[in-house]
Amino acid sequence: MKYFIIAGEASGDLHAANLMKEIIKKDKHAQFQFLGGDLMQDAAQLPPLIHYKQMAFMGVIDVVKNIGKIWHNLKTTRKAISAFNPDKVILVDYPGFNLKIAAFAHKNGYETVYYIAPKLWAWKEGRVKKIKKYIDKLLIILPFEKDFYHKHGVKALYVGNPVVDAVTRHKAMKRKEFFQRFSLDERPLIALLPGSRKQELNMMLPVMLSIVEQFPEFQFVISGAPSFSSADYEPFIAGKNISVIFNHTYDLLQHARAAVVTSGTAALETALFKVPQVVVYRTDKWQYAIGKHLVKINFISLPNLIMQRKIIPELLQNNFNPELLQKELKSLVQGNKRTKMLSDYHDLETVLGKDPASEKAARIIVET
Repeated sequence: MKYFIIAGEASGDLHAANLMKEIIKKDKHAQFQFLGGDLMQDAAQLPPLIHYKQMAFMGVIDVVKNIGKIWHNLKTTRKAISAFNPDKVILVDYPGFNLKIAAFAHKNGYETVYYIAPKLWAWKEGRVKKIKKYIDKLLIILPFEKDFYHKHGVKALYVGNPVVDAVTRHKAMKRKEFFQRFSLDERPLIALLPGSRKQELNMMLPVMLSIVEQFPEFQFVISGAPSFSSADYEPFIAGKNISVIFNHTYDLLQHARAAVVTSGTAALETALFKVPQVVVYRTDKWQYAIGKHLVKINFISLPNLIMQRKIIPELLQNNFNPELLQKELKSLVQGNKRTKMLSDYHDLETVLGKDPASEKAARIIVET
């Protein structure tokens, strides 16, 4: 069969690539076209029609500034689907773009599958009507989403969480090899994960780095996002003894004592690697003010949302400052708070389950 897949961000590229690998195992004649990144390119052995780096726009200002490019991407995608004539159109997260393509695919008779459903329980709940109208199969990766969609009369299948798959499959580099390869000294590590968007880098990294001198017994290491180069980090770390490591986030987490993490998929990955963490987020004041009225959630980090209780400290907007960050991080490198968080991580694993999400999703897509 022929599969047209759309992933618009780095995390989507990872999960879509794993899904493609599983589809290939089950469908020896699988053909792909896709929007995505390097990992999907490796899986399919052909380049993306549009790379996600040309699609990852964040916030109202960023979207407005790039509206012409977004419409061009939509037009290109619609034409590509018509020319490829796929058996399945598979949408991976990225709802603003993907729901527009879902409407087009549905109208033109293509079967649509949404893998990693939009977080409509957080905001824009009205989009559920579009899911119900345009999506043939909805595959969810967060256990509590099933009740949300059921409430709206949408059948959703929980396939497990692909982050669990990725972490379980990872073969970690041994500590000695990791430290030698990246010229690290013997001090324990604190991992900094500032995000994969330029705006996140500008908002999060300066505050993260402001506390480095308060922890002389630790070395801080930045996980470099695949969408950036060393030059993007240089203005932030010039004159500081800070390492930036690319393409080895999981190895970094495997050997980290604690972490400061920008809210997103990385918070769940960090939890599954059993690394005590502080989750942080900051955006423009007016965007935050609007967001507070639109977003209907008690927490922003995935571990807290999944557990429906606070197992990880969250520092948002004005609370994300050097004083509070230093206080929270100190409580996690040793002591009772660290022990309690590690225990909560065990409960989190139980709730998520052990189902291999990519394999299960691929089976549903190929066999139905």
